[in-house]
Amino acid sequence: MSEMLKPEPIKRPFFTTGVIILMILAANGIVWSILRFVFGLGAVTNLDNQHPWGLWIGIDVAAGVALAAGGFTTSALVHIFHKEDFHVLVRPAIMTAMLGYTFVAIGVMFDLGRYYNIWHVPIMGNSNSVLFEVGICVMTYLGTLYVEFFPVVTERFIGRVHFKGFWKFLNRPIDATLRWIDGALDKTMFFFIILGVVLSCLHQSSLGTLMLIARNKIHPLYQTPIRPLLFLLSAIAVGYPMVIMESLTASKSFGLKPEMDVLRRLARFVGPLLGVYLAFVLGDMVIRGTYVYLEKITKESVLWTIEILFGVIIPMRMFFWDKVLQSRTLLYAASLMVIIFGIALNRFDMFITAYTPPYSFRTYWPSIGEISITVGLISLEILLYRALVMIFPVIAQPNKNYRPKTKYAIRGVIR
Repeated sequence: MSEMLKPEPIKRPFFTTGVIILMILAANGIVWSILRFVFGLGAVTNLDNQHPWGLWIGIDVAAGVALAAGGFTTSALVHIFHKEDFHVLVRPAIMTAMLGYTFVAIGVMFDLGRYYNIWHVPIMGNSNSVLFEVGICVMTYLGTLYVEFFPVVTERFIGRVHFKGFWKFLNRPIDATLRWIDGALDKTMFFFIILGVVLSCLHQSSLGTLMLIARNKIHPLYQTPIRPLLFLLSAIAVGYPMVIMESLTASKSFGLKPEMDVLRRLARFVGPLLGVYLAFVLGDMVIRGTYVYLEKITKESVLWTIEILFGVIIPMRMFFWDKVLQSRTLLYAASLMVIIFGIALNRFDMFITAYTPPYSFRTYWPSIGEISITVGLISLEILLYRALVMIFPVIAQPNKNYRPKTKYAIRGVIR
C-alpha cells in the first residue's frame, strides 16, 4: 500500500524576500485603493463613457473567474467521477478558488461607481439580465466555496480551543459548536459539491453570453454565437493547469517534494480538453468564414494568433508529450502558457482589445492606478494563500500512520 498523505499546516518562516516584495506591492495597491474609494473612479482610472470597463473587468474579474476554475473541475473529478487518486489536490484547489472568487468580488467593487450598492443585486436585480445571473451565481458559489473549506477550519480547531482566564468558559461551547458543524457538513458536503459544480458551469458560460449582447462591437474573430460554450470549455481546460501551477509553485516556495506522480496523471487530462476547445474554435471559424480576418495584420489578428498558438496548440502538444510530463520545469511552463496566453489573454482581448465602443475618440490604456490596484490585489491574494496554508491543514505531506476519516477529499487525503 502506498504512503498516506496527511494535510498539515506548513511549518516554514512566513517572511522571505519574495514575501517582502509582495507586501510592498500590496501596500502600493492599498494606497491607490484608498484614493479610488475616496476620490472616485476618475481620480485613478482612464475609464470614461466610451470605455466603461477596462483592466479591472478584463483581468481581475473575467480572467479571475476563469482562473479560479480549478476548484470545481478538481471537485468534479474526485467526487463526481470518483478519481480517488487526486484527493491530495482538492483542498489546495478549493482554497485557491475561494481566494480567487473573493478577490473577483473585490475587483467588481472597485469597478462599480456606487460600490456600496452591490448588495442590491440579489434583492433588486433584473431576472432577465445576464449580469444578474452571473452575479447571483458568483455570490452563491463564493458562499459554497467557504462552506466547502470550513471542514478544514473545524479540523484545525476541534480539541484545540484553549482560552485562558476570563474567556475560559467559552472553550467547551465553541468546541461543541465546531463538532456539530463538522458532523453536519460531513453529511451534507456532497450537496454543496454538486451545487458548486452546477453554479460554476452556469456563470462561466454566462460571461460569454454577456459578450453576445455587444454584437458587432466585438471583432468578428472573437464574436461568435457559441461564445458561452467557448467560455465554459476554456474554463474547464484551464482548471487543471491552474492546479498544477499552484501545486508546483507551493512546493517550490515551501521546500516540499512536488507530487509529480499525481500531477503527471492530472496533466494527461489537459491535452484532450484543450483539443476539444480548439476543435470548437476552429470549427466555428470555418463555418462562419472568419479566417479571412487573419489575412490582414491587425492587433486583433495578431493577438488571436498568439492566443491560439501559444495558449492552446503548443501547450496541447506539450501535454501529449511524455518528456514534458516527466519534467517539473516543462510541465510548469506548459501550464503557464495555458494560463497566461490561453485564458488571461483571451479574456483580456474579449473585454478590452476586441471591444470597440461605438463612439470612441481615443484608445484605452490602463492607468498607473488601475495597474497598481490589480497588482496589489494579486499580491495580497498570494500573501493570504501563504498565510492560510501555514495556519490550516491544506497541503498534504507524507505520514505513514495517517488514515483519512471519510472518502471525501475535503475531509481527508488519499494517495
